[in-house]
Parts: sequence; structure tokens; C-alpha cells
Amino acid sequence: MANNKKSIYSALAANLLIALTKFIAGGFTNSSSMISEGIHSTVDTTNQLLLLYGLKRSKRVADQSHPFGYGKELYFWSFIVSILIFGLGGALSIYQGISHIIEPELMKDPFWNYIVLFLSLIFEGTSLFIAVKEFDKVRNGLGWWDAIIKSKDPSSFLVVFEDGAAVAGLIIVMILMWLSHTLQIPELDGLASVIVGLLLVFVSFILARESRSLLMGEGIAPETREKIAQLAEKDVAVVKTKNILSTYQSPEEVVLMLIIDFEENLDTEEITEAIRRIRTDIKNEFKLVHFVIIQPE
Repeated sequence: MANNKKSIYSALAANLLIALTKFIAGGFTNSSSMISEGIHSTVDTTNQLLLLYGLKRSKRVADQSHPFGYGKELYFWSFIVSILIFGLGGALSIYQGISHIIEPELMKDPFWNYIVLFLSLIFEGTSLFIAVKEFDKVRNGLGWWDAIIKSKDPSSFLVVFEDGAAVAGLIIVMILMWLSHTLQIPELDGLASVIVGLLLVFVSFILARESRSLLMGEGIAPETREKIAQLAEKDVAVVKTKNILSTYQSPEEVVLMLIIDFEENLDTEEITEAIRRIRTDIKNEFKLVHFVIIQPE
């Protein structure tokens, strides 16, 4: 979690530094795409703050009203972030772009836009480099897409997506802004806004999909279920593991329920002792499993 905070703090600093300068440059040069980039950076800044808030809230200790803790708060705020990227980032940028395509206005001297975009590229690129480096530490040898799909911590890959979209958006804006000014085709500046908006909508859908799955109670992977079943069946008292139910309460906490068929000749005390052994073995082998409920068949 500390690694995730490092990438979030770096992204927050980068977005905070450049959001204001983008708005100022866009206002002076009458550039739609620069205004869209300012919106993008403002939304990203808000997102980092919400993620940090979600991380803090998820660490609260369990109480009577939430006996399994507050870990799912992180999934909730990650979902909110994906909605903000879609609504405030993507939709507003598309609207801004379409408005400037319908009513194009010639851009003033874009010199300051280029300066701001170049500096933004340095800041966002640095933030992306840090986020990628931190995400690499938790990939465990998996490919990038597999690591994102299998990750139970949205904060680990959300910053990578945001910064990646930011760098791609900056490059698109720089190219189309230069063409717009050079060829005197103001519609291209609006087109840049639309493309940036569509990019943000795409990112928001991926993030919303992953956060929604975790928020609704995504369980452990099939291969992990199989390993747990085999571990339980090694106990002399077990005939067969009938079913395994699980859910991630947080990226670092799994609730597990096993329905087990025990040997018929066992008495209550022997079954209780077997349950204790199985519970201990599972917790020792799988560190993320904090709660193990075992129900005899």
C-alpha cells in the first residue's frame, strides 16, 4: 500500500502543478484543446485526493457495524473516480471539442501552449515512470493486462492508466495543435479535444469494470480455490471439500467459507479439532486469508 501511495502522491503533485498553467495558457490563446487538458488535469488532481481518502478510510479497524472491516471503501472510491473520469474528464472534453468544431475560432499565437504542454509532458512522464515502476513491483511476473485484470487493488493500476492517458493526450494535443495553427484549420484543435475525451471515456470504462467487480464481491481465483481444497483434503478427517465461497474485503484481506464433508465416524470434538487444524493450515499458507469459516456438510 505504501508503494501505491508513492505513485498517487507523485501524480497529485504533477497534476496540481500543471492544471492551473493549462487553463491560463488556454484562456490566453483561445485553445479548446488546452482548456480540455486543463479539465483533464483538474479531474486527475481530484481523483488522486479521492484515492488517498479511500485508502485512509479502508484502513479503519473493524467494529460492530462492519465486523469484516472497511476495506471495500477503497473499491467504492475507485468506482467514484472512474465515474469522474467519464463525466468530468471525458464528457466535458468531448463537449468542448464539438463546440469548437461547430463554431471554430482561429487560435492566437500558441507559443505559451507549447511551453505548457512540454512542461506538462515532463511532469506527467515522470509521474507515469514512477507509477509504472511501482506497479512492476506488484505484477509478480504477470503480463500487464493479466496483472490489471487479476489485481485486487485498483489504486495500484489506476494511476498508471490515468498518467498513461495524460501522456497520450498531451502528445495528441501537441500534434493537432501544431497542425491547426500551421494549416490554419481551427477545427483540428476541437478534434484534439474530442480525441482526448474519447481516450478518457475508454479509460473510465476499464476502471469502472474492475472496481465494480471488486465492489460486488469478487472472489479468489479458481486455481487458488483448487489449492485450498487440496490443502483441506490432506487432513485425515476430511472426505471432500464440497464448496468454497470467498470475497475480497480489501486488497489485503479475504473472507473464506468452506463447506466440508467430514468422516462419518467423527464426534463433535474431533470435528472441532479438525476445523481448527484446517483453519490454521490455510492461514499459514495463504496470508491474505484473514477469516476462515468452515461448515461441516
